[in-house]
Amino acid sequence: MDFFEFDLEDAVLDGLEAMNFITPTPIQEAAIPFLLSGRDLLGCAQTGTGKTAAYLLPIVNRIYLGEFNEDSIKAVIMAPTRELAQQIDQQIEGFAYYLSISSTAIYGGTDGVVWAQTQRSLEKGTDIVVATPGRLISMLNLNMADISKTAYFVIDEADRMLDMGFYDDIMNICRLLPKDCQMVLFSATMPPKIASLAEMILKDPVRIELSVSKPPTTIKQYVSLCHEEQKLAVLKKFFSNEEFVTKGAKTVLFASSKLKVHQLAQAIKKEGLSVAEMHSNLTQAERDQVMRQFKMSAFDILVATDIVARGIDIDDIELVVNYDMPKDPEDYVHRIGRTARGNSEGGTAFTLVTERDLSAFYSLEHFLGYTVVQLPVDEDLGSVPVYAPKQGAKTWQKRGRRRRPSARSQSSTKSSSAKKVAKRSKETEHKEAKKRSSLRKKPNYNRYKKDLTNKNHGEQNNK
Repeated sequence: MDFFEFDLEDAVLDGLEAMNFITPTPIQEAAIPFLLSGRDLLGCAQTGTGKTAAYLLPIVNRIYLGEFNEDSIKAVIMAPTRELAQQIDQQIEGFAYYLSISSTAIYGGTDGVVWAQTQRSLEKGTDIVVATPGRLISMLNLNMADISKTAYFVIDEADRMLDMGFYDDIMNICRLLPKDCQMVLFSATMPPKIASLAEMILKDPVRIELSVSKPPTTIKQYVSLCHEEQKLAVLKKFFSNEEFVTKGAKTVLFASSKLKVHQLAQAIKKEGLSVAEMHSNLTQAERDQVMRQFKMSAFDILVATDIVARGIDIDDIELVVNYDMPKDPEDYVHRIGRTARGNSEGGTAFTLVTERDLSAFYSLEHFLGYTVVQLPVDEDLGSVPVYAPKQGAKTWQKRGRRRRPSARSQSSTKSSSAKKVAKRSKETEHKEAKKRSSLRKKPNYNRYKKDLTNKNHGEQNNK
């Protein structure tokens, strides 16, 4: 199948051809026909599957056909981070290259000049608004934007938004939309909270759920088991090993917090490596500059938090390091998949696994269906956590796939249970007897206190 088989206008197809879009991805093939027909949609697909084009192409096509109210913001797209909002806005420019369709990206961390430009764009009239929830709320509160006639509303990476605490903002924005607004919700995962949100805001939605893809086989994956305090030493040793890391390799290093990002960047810099950091404490101008420099290979290693790094769209990344183990296999696949973009030879992924990560690591290997290569840690660093997959498998079976015990195991279980009950009964009886004995021996302190008081009164009378 190709894009010409969709009911898209020639001008839209010209834009796709200019951007070298030829064959639709599975999520695009499944979602575009429903979105063109005006249906609400709940989609479960990872970043990198082409979901952005899946919801943008129907928007662009329908605006071009004049299906929406001319004097209004026709579509609103919400993204969790500034980087992702920028990336979406850039894709709109590409798809609408041969069309007279305007878009405005609204996000925080900008200076007064950018704010004024955004305000002028909204006053002049824009077709599509791409915004982070907090900044869109600010615009609405200041009456700088009106979404009462908006016909198309998209929530991208909804799971991340909820993780970041945007639930109330999302609901407040949805209340301002017209009842007939077409709603689209995309999420990389489908936890109960996403299903609940979808039930509240979507009307008879089409549900499209793609299974999480495995990492490309071209990506070389390694892990090292270590304690938290050993991580930095293990990382430095890995960077110095030319067998795994080529000099000047473009690297993204993920850490769990902005404080850790800063500390890691400083520590790596002391090793003589070129590094930059990216987290939410930087202004938008600073983050834009970091990304430009990284694309131009002005430095080799970018240390970033996962949420901020979701907007990174660079094809020649050679190495991904998970300084902190991702919680979900989906996040792991998404992170290391960056090394395969535009790189036919794949790349390298290195993950540090502590004792607290062993359960998550077992879940990852179970999901992958194979064992990730473990790199040993130098003995001079001391002991390291022990990973026992068999023990992990028992834990996994206990939580999920329980087996019915055999008759023999049932009888032995009953026997051991009876022994435990008898033991508990004997212990209880012993405690009760001890308690009764202590009560018998316990002196009557109230009586003693009364006698002592009478004695003192007698002595005072004698005086």
